[in-house]
Amino acid sequence: MSQAEKLRVGVIGGGYIGTTVGQLFNTDPRSTVTALADVSADTRQTAGETLYVGDGSQYEDYREMLDAEALDAVLVGTPHTLHHEMVTAALDRDLHVFCDKPLTTDLDEARDLTERAESSEQVLMVGYQRHLNPAFQTARRRWQGDDESDSPSDRNPTPDYLSAEITQNWISRFEGTWRTDPDLSGGGNLYDTGSHLIDAVLWTTGLTPASVSAEMVFADDEDRVDERAVLTVEFENGAHGTISVHSDAPCVREHIHVWDDEGAVYLEGRQWEERELERIDADSTTVIPYIDRSQQRDKAEAFIDCIETGEEPPATARDALAVTALTEAAYEAARSGEKVAVELE
Repeated sequence: MSQAEKLRVGVIGGGYIGTTVGQLFNTDPRSTVTALADVSADTRQTAGETLYVGDGSQYEDYREMLDAEALDAVLVGTPHTLHHEMVTAALDRDLHVFCDKPLTTDLDEARDLTERAESSEQVLMVGYQRHLNPAFQTARRRWQGDDESDSPSDRNPTPDYLSAEITQNWISRFEGTWRTDPDLSGGGNLYDTGSHLIDAVLWTTGLTPASVSAEMVFADDEDRVDERAVLTVEFENGAHGTISVHSDAPCVREHIHVWDDEGAVYLEGRQWEERELERIDADSTTVIPYIDRSQQRDKAEAFIDCIETGEEPPATARDALAVTALTEAAYEAARSGEKVAVELE
């Protein structure tokens, strides 16, 4: 892609993700949204107005759009269970892909896309935005061997115990939408906002889940849409942790506390505001690390950077595979009442 050319992006799914991330592509001077696909005529019209896509480049069938339009990349912002077929179709046409989370709700499909992405010259980036959040990036350096580690010692400690929780009025907010339809969402909030929480825990700490037990309260008679989920996870290094998603709370709060032998890191947030970071030292001192928020990239900016420079996406298919593997194992554990191994391979 030369300096004079703009990345031509086709949007699949004209809902919230399609329009909000699509607007980021229109704002970035290196890219522009040139086509749009959605099964709903009303959504196509509204999204087309928002993204400045005329009627002639709007499609009911995304495959028709992929075949008819001259595109360089696609943004997949559709319901979760549709992602695999759409990402595959785009990669088959040698297009770069930005896919909203979760990448898939099926473990075999997640493995397939991971293999495809790692053997392809095309960029496949997943929309886990905490990878772009300076608070999470700063916390991650403590355990990931970075020279700028915020560890109080000269070494990188190993996480030993963690607790993570997010609350939200998810059930009442999304009742009657595709997000509470498991055929489209893949489950309940554990696959929606909870997916961000699981990803944040795994990516920030670098831990690999080995097994999980889970208790869930379901909002439907078929035990497919979780309203509350409490996961107890054992990691390969012997660490343990709990991950909790409460979907019938009056407001949003997020808490991630990770302990090691030097103390702890606390990530805290309210609603969808910036997350705050605290370090707890072994002597019980609380330290507020400096967070440089000035260099934070948005999703479109990071995606285009990866295409231009060849750098690894901030959130990769392999990151998403780990989230799907743990989520699927957690649903199995909740329904069976048994501890379940997390199968990454």
